[in-house]
Amino acid sequence: MLDKTGIAKRIAKEVKRGYYVNLGIGIPTLVANYIPQGFDVVLQSENGLLGMGPFPFDGEEDADLINAGKQTITTLPGSSFFDSAMSFGMIRSCKVDLTILGAMEVSDNGDIANWKIPGKMVKGMGGAMDLVASAKNIIVAMQHVNKAGESKLLPKCSLPLTGVGCVKKIVTELAVLDVTQQGFKLLERAPGISVEQIKNATLGRLIIEGDIPEMHLD
Repeated sequence: MLDKTGIAKRIAKEVKRGYYVNLGIGIPTLVANYIPQGFDVVLQSENGLLGMGPFPFDGEEDADLINAGKQTITTLPGSSFFDSAMSFGMIRSCKVDLTILGAMEVSDNGDIANWKIPGKMVKGMGGAMDLVASAKNIIVAMQHVNKAGESKLLPKCSLPLTGVGCVKKIVTELAVLDVTQQGFKLLERAPGISVEQIKNATLGRLIIEGDIPEMHLD
């Protein structure tokens, strides 16, 4: 079973050279720490930054350098700063190649709910709706089950939707799955996790074909 760091490491393998990538709040922000040094990729933050680096070491934080989740970050040589209007112009004009988001629920047809739990106070949707409406490719980093042990990969989301039919791939503490027209297709299982455990943790349609390999993080 993976921890949050393991999920981020696995998703970092999905980042390709030349990509412009937006990292959402939560587990996705950790992905910046696992992109190899010198790898030709540009991380975008909707608060107005191109060229994010990994998180700073303790004692090296600059309070003026933050991501969309208000976490302190580093920047890489050649990074640039701009207002949020320009940032969302990039997003809405489909300039971002890959968006990595957290989620509360994902349905087996690719719907995502990641911004609101009814009855709980939230400041707003932020950039989530723009990102899911405009991204060329969306990967979700999430826990497979909630704190009560209930599946978050569902036939239909129960929470208010952020986007419809937009998620392409999911990485959880248990598995890597593609989202297809027939449901969640199991691609890899986490170290020490059996296919049966993944079945039991998935309420949505699950496609299992042949032997499912264990994922590699190195």
